[in-house]
Amino acid sequence: MGGVIEMMLVPIIIIGGMAYSIVAKKLTVPAACIGGLLAITIFMAAGLTGVAMMTAFFLLGSLATSWKQELKNKFVDTPENKTGRKVSQVLANAGVSALAGLLILFYPRQTDLLLLAMAAAFASATADTLSSELGMVYGTRFFNIKTFRADECGRDGVISLEGSVIGFIGSCLIALVHAIGYGFHLSFFWIVLAGTFGNLLDSILGAVFERKGLIGNNAVNFLSTLSAGLIALLLGAVI
Repeated sequence: MGGVIEMMLVPIIIIGGMAYSIVAKKLTVPAACIGGLLAITIFMAAGLTGVAMMTAFFLLGSLATSWKQELKNKFVDTPENKTGRKVSQVLANAGVSALAGLLILFYPRQTDLLLLAMAAAFASATADTLSSELGMVYGTRFFNIKTFRADECGRDGVISLEGSVIGFIGSCLIALVHAIGYGFHLSFFWIVLAGTFGNLLDSILGAVFERKGLIGNNAVNFLSTLSAGLIALLLGAVI
């Protein structure tokens, strides 16, 4: 019975999410379609809990991005806030989680570990979005993560204590969704730890490489979520 409910509920969630993202200009039409395909892959591998983690990331990120947008525009003006995020941005943030889902389909014996990686990648993406977007609103002192000197809010590699704490809470929320679906284990802490690591790495990459124009923001996001997934795999396998 539960499986039938999932099969009926998940398409509604996915289609509804695609429609909302297009109407609200959160995603472009191609990006929404790719997001839908990623969601289907994640559902096939991780069931309703996988979709719930992706939905939590999307909703939290959308709310954080929209929150006090006029204030944030004083620090940084991102065109995608008006036109919607593109395919490359969707893949940069959710691609690693979807890749973990694909690997589950091919290597089902490693499902538990790969679910951990999927959740950690979502935790990292959520932490990054919340810390960046809400840190600009609630941060009081901003500093460069590479030099630890005061720096300009909104620049690559600049963080605040308040934003970092908010990002940590974002990782905890994704770990909570995973725990509700699969049970409370040590994996909860591994997801939080890996997600927080990925968020910090995102800032380091931004300060060291992105600010110099060596790599773009999409590459930074992909590498940080990939690192979070790999850290979670390592923790889950060793400990």
